[in-house]
Amino acid sequence: MKLFVIAAVLAVAAATSYPSNYAPSSYKDNKYAGITIVSQSDERNLDGSSKWSYAGSDYTTREESQVQKKMQGASYDSYGKATYEDVMGNTNKGSSYWVSPEGEKITLTWSADEAGFQPKGDHLPIAPVHEYELPVAPVHEYELPVAPVHVYELPVAPALPYTRTGAGY
Repeated sequence: MKLFVIAAVLAVAAATSYPSNYAPSSYKDNKYAGITIVSQSDERNLDGSSKWSYAGSDYTTREESQVQKKMQGASYDSYGKATYEDVMGNTNKGSSYWVSPEGEKITLTWSADEAGFQPKGDHLPIAPVHEYELPVAPVHEYELPVAPVHVYELPVAPALPYTRTGAGY
C-alpha cells in the first residue's frame, strides 16, 4: 500500500508541468532555495491511524501520528438536551525541531485528544501558578423598590336625560 501511494505521488509530480516563470531557478533571491527534504515517510493504515515525518537539509524535522480512539461525545436535540454516546475521534501526537534565525534550537512537542491541545517546549511561556483564593464579588443587600399603589375612582359617564320614543310608546 505504501509503495502504491508513493508511486502515485511521484507520477503526479512528474506529469505536472509548471510555467517557466514558476521554476525554482527563477527564485535565486529566495533564502530558502537551497533547503531540500532529505528524508520523509508517510504511513496510512486501514484502521484510521497514520504516521508521517520529514527532515530538511536545514536540520528541521517534524513527525506526527494519529490514532482513532473511542471517546464520549455529546449531541444536542432541538431543545438543547444533551445525549452522551461513544464516538470515534482522532488523537494526535507530534514534534517539531528547528533552529531560529537567532540560532536557538527549538523543540516543540504536542498532543491533542479529549483533553485538548497540549503543546510543550522550553521556548513557550509558563503560566504562573498562584496559591491564593480568587476574589469574590461583594454581596449587596437592598430592598427592592415597590411600585406605588394609586387609589383613584374611575370616571363615570354623565347621566343624560332619556325619553322613550318610537312606535309603541
